[in-house]
Amino acid sequence: MRAFVSVDLDSLVEPVERAQEPFDLPGVDPVDPAGAHVTVKFLGEVDDPDSVVDAMERAVASTDVAPFTAHFCGYGVFPSMEYISVVWAGVESGATELTRLHEAVERETTALGFEPEDHPFTPHVTLARVRDARSKSVVQEVVSERDPTLGDQRVEELRLTASTLTDDGPVYETVAAVSL
Repeated sequence: MRAFVSVDLDSLVEPVERAQEPFDLPGVDPVDPAGAHVTVKFLGEVDDPDSVVDAMERAVASTDVAPFTAHFCGYGVFPSMEYISVVWAGVESGATELTRLHEAVERETTALGFEPEDHPFTPHVTLARVRDARSKSVVQEVVSERDPTLGDQRVEELRLTASTLTDDGPVYETVAAVSL
């Protein structure tokens, strides 16, 4: 199964949807707000989910991160404003805890043989993917001039999430949850 470790934003579906509204543009595909999440670690193909859950448990235990509240706000893009492929909302408070969880999960899953990340971790929730440059100037303007507040999400667990790619976009399913 194709999978990742996530913090899901179950309580922020409507604010995510509102934050996506300015990106209802040609060449821009909003993600399903019901699946909004912070990817702590993308794993790819997972043959042994139990070993990943064990690694997640070790990671959580090693961080001493207790349940916390994360505040989501503002827009950002990857990889740059000149070439936009992803539009996201950032994390204001809670970014330190998410980063510590990422680092611990990265260490434990890399020890299992998963590839290490090839870019710095930026806690975020993906709002839209940009397929082409037709609406680039509008996206740049919105990201530069607006500062939405999505709200707070209580973070009490990490989830191992299976991702099945379909013609209508990915379908996510929680495989396991590890409490903080």
